Amino acid sequence: MPYSLQKYQMKDTVFLEIIHENLKFFAASMYFDLKNQIENNFTKMDALLQFANGGRILIAADSNARLTTWHDVITNSQGRKLEEYLVCKHLHIINEESERSTFHNSRGTSNIDLNITNNNLIAAVSEWEISAEESLSDHNYLKYKIVKGGANSHNNDNICQGIRYIIKQNKYHEFDRKLVQKALKIANNNKTFEGGVEELDKFLSTTITTENDLELFVDTFAKVL
Repeated sequence: MPYSLQKYQMKDTVFLEIIHENLKFFAASMYFDLKNQIENNFTKMDALLQFANGGRILIAADSNARLTTWHDVITNSQGRKLEEYLVCKHLHIINEESERSTFHNSRGTSNIDLNITNNNLIAAVSEWEISAEESLSDHNYLKYKIVKGGANSHNNDNICQGIRYIIKQNKYHEFDRKLVQKALKIANNNKTFEGGVEELDKFLSTTITTENDLELFVDTFAKVL
């Protein structure tokens, strides 16, 4: 473990730099102990990302975090927290949907083993799969290729090169309400107008009667968004 990372108490974490010909990246293996707050692991990941300093990095994590986003059948609090963290840090799950699961024991199966990477490495990762090879463990081998540059072959909706935002359901309703109120106020010459979508539809159908009316409303509405 590099000296600069020792102060972060990197228990259950292995971190190394891999150099092969012209390919260079950082790799980490992490175990998220359910007995500990998952935020402790986020602190470790922050330290790894800071040490990588924007360079390519891949983290293999036994996360104990379940989320349907990475093709598990249920979602738990660990999964929701991890997803929010990954979005904030612009990190990506490269796991893809598979007929096999990453973890299995007598109590069931799950996809708690995750491969996480950043924008600088994701294009170089391809052919991700859960291996059918016997691992002599309740965790299956995860296989993938890392090549120099090039576009990846993922068909994974989790991959997003831009920023994604986690928005809770009640926030959607609040957004809809405010959007409708803004539209009603504009259509009613900036006078307060209470109501919902049905009221907005009724109001607009009676006040917008010409193409010019519609263009004026759209232009005015666009300026305040």
